[in-house]
Amino acid sequence: MSASVKSLLSTLTARGPHSVLRGNLGIAGQPGVVYTPEKGLNLPAVAFGHGWLTGAVNYRRLLEHLASWGYVAAAPDTERGPIPSHLNLATDLLTTLDICAGVRLGGGDISVHPDRLALAGHGMGAGAAVIAASQREVAAVAALFPSPTSPSAEALAPGIDTAALILAGASDIGSVSSNAIPLATAWGGKTILRSVEKATHNGMVEGRRALSALGAGKHEPKTERLTRALLVGFLNFELLGDKKYKLFADPEALLPHTEIVDPEAVEEEPEHPQKLPLLQLVQALRK
Repeated sequence: MSASVKSLLSTLTARGPHSVLRGNLGIAGQPGVVYTPEKGLNLPAVAFGHGWLTGAVNYRRLLEHLASWGYVAAAPDTERGPIPSHLNLATDLLTTLDICAGVRLGGGDISVHPDRLALAGHGMGAGAAVIAASQREVAAVAALFPSPTSPSAEALAPGIDTAALILAGASDIGSVSSNAIPLATAWGGKTILRSVEKATHNGMVEGRRALSALGAGKHEPKTERLTRALLVGFLNFELLGDKKYKLFADPEALLPHTEIVDPEAVEEEPEHPQKLPLLQLVQALRK
């Protein structure tokens, strides 16, 4: 592992060079928030889907971090209840991208390039991002600690040839709460599946300790910081073509505190009876 990779990762963990503005997507008819650099034309944009029983507020630092690195980062704030529609959240992600690409932001001095659009999300929001990517071509997809959705993201993945970054917690990549392995196996285009050291699937969520009794887990600051850096490095290469960050989009590159997972090489463990997490029980009730 080269010193330059470690240096780049350390740099991306820190806040970027841009001052950040915050806006309300509701002005354009879509409940949600948008964070942008103070100014800039033809910027890249990311529409981000939140996880189960969370909202855009639980990803404020992630969205601000993206904006500080020159991205327009927007998140719909819908489908926050216990029985969400993943399909509706995917539709809201696409509406969010339309707003970012079609409306001058800030004081009119911020615009988005139509070919520099990405879909991303966490948990069920990662699945919603995949559903959205199956409906519209974008430049990149990032599924952060994805969890099962309805319709199934992995069932749609073979028809998507966009480059994808899939992150999973090393502590629970094989659990029923994660579909990272089947999603990476099914993906139609280039995909990178990385497990994050000592991370769990809900560790990147801010301020979610009140839901730990429901299996939501606790905030993990190290997981959050590393996830932000990996995401920005991947997008810098895929959306901006910055070759300095090529290793962040290389499915075989070694990066600190992560391991490359070959989904084809993962052996299935014998099935054992286990309790389904609350999200899966809710999804079963919806069918």
